[in-house]
Amino acid sequence: MRLGSLAASVGLKHKGIEPVYQLTCRDRNRIALQSDLLTAYSLGIDNVLLITGDPPKLGEYPDATGVFDLDSVALTQLTEELNRGLDIAGNELPQQLSLTIGVGANPVASDLKREIERFKQKVDAGAEYAITQPVFDTEMFLSFQEAVKDCKIPFVAGIWPFTSYKNAEFMANEVPGVVVPQGLLDRMSKATTKEQGRHIGIEIAREMIEALKPHVAGFAVSAPFGNVKIALAALGKIEIEMI
Repeated sequence: MRLGSLAASVGLKHKGIEPVYQLTCRDRNRIALQSDLLTAYSLGIDNVLLITGDPPKLGEYPDATGVFDLDSVALTQLTEELNRGLDIAGNELPQQLSLTIGVGANPVASDLKREIERFKQKVDAGAEYAITQPVFDTEMFLSFQEAVKDCKIPFVAGIWPFTSYKNAEFMANEVPGVVVPQGLLDRMSKATTKEQGRHIGIEIAREMIEALKPHVAGFAVSAPFGNVKIALAALGKIEIEMI
């Protein structure tokens, strides 16, 4: 459980930072999802990321009820309709919205054929850009990108800097939709101190960024455990030694 994405987006907007508002089908029905999008737009939030979400049983609240009234394809279509001035029932709105629609993509999905098909459906529904799951295998990312090359929307690659071997193992074994090559796990296992673990993790993240830079429009770099300095170091904005 975290602060709501809409509240966080508004807070960033007030600080002069352009936010991307994330909306998840897991938590709300179609009426509430439409209302949230209208609310976000009225508050000056223009960029949205629409995802289906993981079942609650995978998290810390397994007894929570997942809604899943829509999936990300249907939510993308709904948002595109709002941009045309219509709600999901075909009722006209007083004005059209103007939301830039982003969707998720997983280049290493276990059922890659289905993932490619759903990605194409999202683009057909109105998606304008995609943010991927954390990328640890550049070849798999490039293969996915080649498979959807007819979908002319930009990719933003997810980057997660490891903080330790334990963190790398957790990403490999416990996070749905993430694949960590054994070679990276072997590199992380060589760290003998917390500092070494962070440094190796940042080096790997920098290598991913450098390899993917010619192929993507940007990067979504995570700040593990809220440590923004790790993300900044991965982007080369500060030196590793400053962490």
